[in-house]
Order: sequence, then structure tokens, then C-alpha cells
Amino acid sequence: MSLIKKPGGKALEILQNLPRITLGNLRPEPGSKKREKKRGRGQYGGNRSGRGHKGQRQRGTRPRLGFEGGATPFYLIIPKYGYNEGHSHRPQYQPLSLKRLQYLIDVGRLDPSQPIDLTQLVNARGVTVQPQKRDYGVHLVDEGAELFAAKINIEVQRASEAVIAAVERNGGVLTNSFYDPISLGILIKPVPFFQRGQPIPRRMLPGEAMVPFYTDPSVRGYLAPPEEVQKARLALARKYGYTLPDLSRDQLFAMLSSRKDPRQIFFGLAPGWVVNMADRKILKPTDEKLLQYYSS
Repeated sequence: MSLIKKPGGKALEILQNLPRITLGNLRPEPGSKKREKKRGRGQYGGNRSGRGHKGQRQRGTRPRLGFEGGATPFYLIIPKYGYNEGHSHRPQYQPLSLKRLQYLIDVGRLDPSQPIDLTQLVNARGVTVQPQKRDYGVHLVDEGAELFAAKINIEVQRASEAVIAAVERNGGVLTNSFYDPISLGILIKPVPFFQRGQPIPRRMLPGEAMVPFYTDPSVRGYLAPPEEVQKARLALARKYGYTLPDLSRDQLFAMLSSRKDPRQIFFGLAPGWVVNMADRKILKPTDEKLLQYYSS
């Protein structure tokens, strides 16, 4: 009668006969370890430890990385130019997503029935702007563009094409405006400024490098002609395939059509006016010289 051989029986028999693996009989793979050469042990081991004769390298006193023996190193010879030129003067824009903007409107921090600018965005804790750190405003990004459903009149400093389409699809209006650091500081913190009782200054115009951007109707620049902006709105609606709502028939037409003057900082407050915080009154300039200065 032939015996039935079980598969793997020989291997199991070998494992059963092998000794148990312990820390005492563990050995590395043969050939995987090489014995380290003994150095500095006398005549046969060498008394230089493989470092040669005398000098800086034998004594282990090598200089820092980049030292070239007293010569001017290469990183001081090659001039710095190109990519980082003027980096300390580049304007920064704090990002604000459409998803975050819709959340602020839903929870009641922002009132969509009133124009929205940096004053409302900062007071609603939607964004933090620091002019002393080269912040020049807010950059509205398109995160959550498919969820945005509010009808607003908003003023920011930067916005992409997708953001403009998302706002105008709902019947809203978006404007990109420039603020100099002094006007920006007044806009984000109006109460301390009003408490000083000073006339509202005029907003400065953008620099020469920023004029092409803020006069471009395709990005809704605040210096662009309104007729060109309306043509750009129709062109963007055809590109993204939506029907542009008629603002003239909207109940909020007065709010949606309100725009600041290029020298104006606050909605409804012209340059030269004074806000009296104690009496809660708005005082118009009465001095002819002051009125002539702010109206020029």
C-alpha cells in the first residue's frame, strides 16, 4: 500500500527539526557584514588613521561648508537679480473664497441688501487685512463657485473670471478697486478714524503699473467705462452659457447700481465730509477752500 504524500510535508519536517530562533542564535546573512578596519592601533594598523600627514584634514578641524580658503565665495560673487527683485514691495492680497462668502451671508454676518466692501468683510470676520504687512485688499477665489447663490454688489481688489461669472450669474455686480495704504487703513477700521473727527481724505489713484488692470472692463476695473463693462458682462455670459439678468428691472436696482467715485472711500460719504461720532451726524464741508480742494 503506497503512502499518500502530503504537500509541504518535507518542509514542515525540516522546520520541526531546526532549533528555535532566539536572540542567542541570530546571525546576519553571510557576506552582508564587513569587518571594520582598525585604525590608529600602532605600526601594523597605521598611526595616521587613513588621514594622511599633518594639516587641517588630519586634525578634524575642517571649516564650515562653503568656505573657500579665504577667497570670496561664489554666493557673494554672483549678483542677485531676476526672480526676487522687488519682492519686499510686492502687494499681497488676502484670499476669500465664495464658499466662505456664502457662509457669512447665510449666518447673517453680511447683509446682501447693502453694498459690500472691505469694511463689511472685516467686520464680519471673513478676512483679516493688515496694511503694515503689505496687504492691499482681498482676492476673491472661486472655491465654492457652484454653491454660490447670493445676489450682491461687492467690491474687492482681485477676482478671477470664474468668480465674476459666479457673481453675475445670480444678478450681482462685482468691482475691482484699488486702495492706497492710508485709505485702506481707514476703510478696514473706520470707527477709530471717525473718532478723531477728521475730514475723509481722497483715495489715491493706482500706480502706473496697476492702471492697465483697473481700467480693463473684462476684470471689472473701477476705472473702466460703464459701457465697456456692460459689453464685457454680455461676453462673459455667452462664454459661460448663462442668461444675464436685467438689473434695471430688479427690485434692488438702486443698491446694485451704486458705485463709488474713484476718489471715494466709503459708500455714501464723499471726500471732505466729517462724521461726528458724538452727535451721530454727518457734516459736509462748508469752507470754500476745503470744498474746492476735495472737489478738484
